[in-house]
Amino acid sequence: MYPQELVQPMKDDLTNVGFQQLTTIDEVDQTIDNSKGCLLVVVNSVCGCAAGNMRPGVKLSLKNDKIPATLATVFAGVDGEAVSQARKYFLPYPASSPSIALFKDGKLVHFLERHHIEGGSAQMIADNLSEAYKEFC
Repeated sequence: MYPQELVQPMKDDLTNVGFQQLTTIDEVDQTIDNSKGCLLVVVNSVCGCAAGNMRPGVKLSLKNDKIPATLATVFAGVDGEAVSQARKYFLPYPASSPSIALFKDGKLVHFLERHHIEGGSAQMIADNLSEAYKEFC
């Protein structure tokens, strides 16, 4: 587990733009199972690609006409049970941190794994997500 003082600014990077931090199994289940319309779930991480590409790309993707109605995040390496539970909803995709999942009415419709994030720019991630929002939201 990472120290709270290290992780909190990384969590704040998403919660400050409207993401709900999910820290328990119940919060994950309630958020995904009860979602109406589009829900974006971000698996946040301390890695450099989360800081340099993923979080900036996710935030940039929200500057569109169509965006998910609900925004949620879990933090890998910190909120272990919540992350494990969220990953059950991401199947058949393997565990990946960071990663980004888009749900429509509780069904997974779009997913970005670490290898999509790690080699891409923030703009590429934003463009990918924006196209998914146009299609599903």
